[in-house]
Amino acid sequence: MGANGSGNGAAGGWSPGLRESALFDRNAIAEIQRKAREGIYDIRGFGAKRKVPHFDDLLLLGASVSRYPLEGYRERCDTSVTLGDRFAREPIELEIPITIAGMSFGALSAPAKEALGRGASAMGTSTTTGDGGMTPEERGHSDKLVYQLLPSRYGMNPDDLRRADAIEVVVGQGAKPGGGGMLLGQKISDRVAEMRDLPKGVDQRSACRHPDWTGPDDLEIKIGELREITDWRVPIYVKMAASRPYFDVALAAKAGADVIVLDGMEGGTAATQDVFIEHVGIPLLAAIPEAVESLKDLGLHRKVQLVVSGGIRSGADAAKALALGADAVSVGVAAMIAIGDNDPALEAEYAKIGTAAGFYDDWQAGQDPAGISTQDEALAARFDPELGGRRLANYLRAMVLEIQTLARACGKSDVRNLEPEDLVSLTIEAAAMARVPLAGTKWIPGLDEDD
Repeated sequence: MGANGSGNGAAGGWSPGLRESALFDRNAIAEIQRKAREGIYDIRGFGAKRKVPHFDDLLLLGASVSRYPLEGYRERCDTSVTLGDRFAREPIELEIPITIAGMSFGALSAPAKEALGRGASAMGTSTTTGDGGMTPEERGHSDKLVYQLLPSRYGMNPDDLRRADAIEVVVGQGAKPGGGGMLLGQKISDRVAEMRDLPKGVDQRSACRHPDWTGPDDLEIKIGELREITDWRVPIYVKMAASRPYFDVALAAKAGADVIVLDGMEGGTAATQDVFIEHVGIPLLAAIPEAVESLKDLGLHRKVQLVVSGGIRSGADAAKALALGADAVSVGVAAMIAIGDNDPALEAEYAKIGTAAGFYDDWQAGQDPAGISTQDEALAARFDPELGGRRLANYLRAMVLEIQTLARACGKSDVRNLEPEDLVSLTIEAAAMARVPLAGTKWIPGLDEDD
């Protein structure tokens, strides 16, 4: 029988005699065949593409008779947030509850890093260095810059630690809990090699854990060292992948973190094994309630701020994350798209490298026609950091307006006054993970009636 259905008399079109396997669908078959040809796992960027319970499965309960909404043109809805006032003398004061996640110079071009700094600064928020050190472009255009300290220690030096506005100790990343980063040789240019003290053009794989500690007691020592280096001036964040958030958050808070950054499995990456991206970690929707419960049990909720990331796309996503108990959210993949990644205007260029706008995820290859995830000088020169910065600011501004609109509709004068009581779920799975009622009921699956 032919694939066009001619075997049963159909003149082209679908044939009821052909049935695709749910388990061995065409994607699974193609991946088995690729492994058989190449003998190696698949490496890519982006984040998880499988469908998991997400913020789309939640709805906000707008005010009606029992509660009064706020008028958008007359009544204020505050969006500011302070991060790191637990111990730091100079906490981070943000005008909006959205930050830019860590994306390294190496994974991204220098002009792209500059654009992220420009856009974040225009909106009064922070950006983050990522692995590989601090570039002058990023520091020069970022009013508030968070410096990441990763297991690789690439590009790390005490002078840059002191120049940062906060330090983020990265224990794990949502796309690859328990795994290190990758930077393939084609993206290790002369400048990247010098900053990271690596040989040019040679693939590198970062360590999966910090070399100078083996547990939470050592994390406490490291946080103490960082406070001494910076004279207790700047906040110390701890970033972790969503895996066992209740215990991980408790240990990080007890170790002295000012801020916890929790990254769900939907979080993006520049390059790692596809099997990591799709099969390790838990969804952000499931992680936030556990993290909030952990902080509440320690009496530290809102005292240790919780920033969450992984699949945040819109003001609606952010508002729901805040309602679950986060203090702020962080965007990475969405920020790249905002500044110009996967732009349909470059469709012909994407086609030349065997992909398409909206599907391009080979960030590890360094061939990005948008000039964002590349170290090729000619490609990077295509990217306009001023335009990219304006586009990012526009995106963040629209997100904030969406958050405020939803918060006012729920009768809130501050976006962080959103709460789980403002949420219901459309599915049993999301209700159980987010610990909010199934819509139209008082039932929260998984909780005992006494709870």
